[in-house]
Amino acid sequence: MRSRPDLRSFRLGAFLIIAGCLAPAHSAWAQASLRQKIGQMVMVTVTGDSLERSSPSLDTAKTDLADQLVGGFVMFNWSGNLDGPDQIAHLCAELQERSAVPLLLAIDQEGGQVARLKASNGFAATPSAYTMGTVVHQEAYTRSVAAQMAEWFVQTGLTMNLAPVVDVNVNPASPAIGARERSFSADADTVTDHARWFIEEFRKRGIITTLKHYPGHGSAVGDSHSGFTDVTSTWSAMELLPYSSLVAAGAVDAVMTAHVFNATLDSLHPATLSYNTVQGLLRDQLGYHGVIVSDAMGMSAISQFYGIDQAAALAVQAGVDILLYTSNLDSTGNSLARRIVGVIERQISEGSISESRIDQSYQRIMALKDRYLIGAARRIAGSVPASFWLRSYPNPFNPATTIEYELPARDIVSVRIYNMLGQQIVTLVEGERPAGLQRVSWDASALPSGMYLCRLESGGRMTSERLLLLK
Repeated sequence: MRSRPDLRSFRLGAFLIIAGCLAPAHSAWAQASLRQKIGQMVMVTVTGDSLERSSPSLDTAKTDLADQLVGGFVMFNWSGNLDGPDQIAHLCAELQERSAVPLLLAIDQEGGQVARLKASNGFAATPSAYTMGTVVHQEAYTRSVAAQMAEWFVQTGLTMNLAPVVDVNVNPASPAIGARERSFSADADTVTDHARWFIEEFRKRGIITTLKHYPGHGSAVGDSHSGFTDVTSTWSAMELLPYSSLVAAGAVDAVMTAHVFNATLDSLHPATLSYNTVQGLLRDQLGYHGVIVSDAMGMSAISQFYGIDQAAALAVQAGVDILLYTSNLDSTGNSLARRIVGVIERQISEGSISESRIDQSYQRIMALKDRYLIGAARRIAGSVPASFWLRSYPNPFNPATTIEYELPARDIVSVRIYNMLGQQIVTLVEGERPAGLQRVSWDASALPSGMYLCRLESGGRMTSERLLLLK
């Protein structure tokens, strides 16, 4: 029986093509300027389906990437980012190609009502967290759902899932959580179990996951999207159990803060802007030392009470590492990322935020990227001689492409094509080949549009490239 190929190796191999030699680049990242470090703390949304087009949002994204002012993008259906597998893969590749540092490309893929990849844009309907954790409540089922969704991330080049939700279903009528079936269960241990199974399936495929909404949104009678949301009288420490358990198990890649107000934890600020809640409780008491991402900073629970600049400064002071925005333009039509970076720079110059505080966030972000996006690819790069490489042109292509590869010495070689489920499509080369440059053509006329993977193996080495067929 043919063994299943390593999808994570395929995915990381794509970074070798996009970024070139990663070892020298990583050294440069270690010497990033203060402005570039702050840029890694900004995640925005671009409106549009391809950087090949021109619009205020798309043109701003290109400039922001060139100036290293963003570390990631969050994508939505309404912003035209998620129109189908081919388009998503193309946009992800375009963004990565323009970035000096691999990007966090994120969506909310919880299942059920909050699923950006769905039947209407070329994927499939998925069950809600409530269905997984309460209606079915079987490990195999939750794993199968998560595995299917994680494969879609691999297929498209998305690198980060802003899920799973670990809010406990304290109030089934809670408008943001329970009423939308976004919680696995009213039992904290059940939430923890299903979240762990969910996370493990994404991790197997090299995809980052994010626990949300810290410190707990499940008891709320309001919705932080719409305005002030006070959970002081409804929240209990029980809602922290999924966080403490998963942190202790080493199962947490990132945590997203909620904009809920909880006077028990902080009598002045909502969680995202609260030092007591973020640094004091999550880091110091629960022992979490990884990346913390804000919920969307434009939600009414923040924007009705704080200006953009003030909210950004307070969140960074609280200990948030990545500030998430659902636009890349401010109210004047200028770069929102540039504005936020400028705000933090001024805070540093005025002494309100220290450079060491920025270094902490930068190190956490880069450690996460190193684990999932950089380190393994660099290790692959370091183990492959300069004369062992693979590329294709044209790419994207229709219906044929030429695949070039080079060998450092005469050896047994295989060049195979796989689909994104890991199923082998065709063997293009199999057998002994001489040292030097080789070429082989692949005609995909009989295949549907989509992303495919070409893998070169020889002498115990492997490298790969994504091939995008657009008909």
